[in-house]
Amino acid sequence: MKTVTPTELRKNLTRHLRFVRSGKELVIVSRGEPLARILPIPKSTSREERELVAAGLMKLPVKPLKNRKKFWAKFFAMPGPNLSREEALRAILEEREESR
Repeated sequence: MKTVTPTELRKNLTRHLRFVRSGKELVIVSRGEPLARILPIPKSTSREERELVAAGLMKLPVKPLKNRKKFWAKFFAMPGPNLSREEALRAILEEREESR
């Protein structure tokens, strides 16, 4: 992990982005206080995921999922909502109306 000030980041942005692209983390510090982190997007991330991240519609996980099969088995073993299909559809349509 490398730290830089906002001024240093502005002066040498290309060099710092190259550093991040190489897989390392960059922390921006002002007056000794950390302000932000710049992290590389893993190479295994699909183009669609990268576009969603760039648009601010998705965040990548902080750490990779170790056992996907176990995760999904647990997820689908959880009880589902206690709603009829009509109640679920009505709730979705109401939420869409509220967001307009």
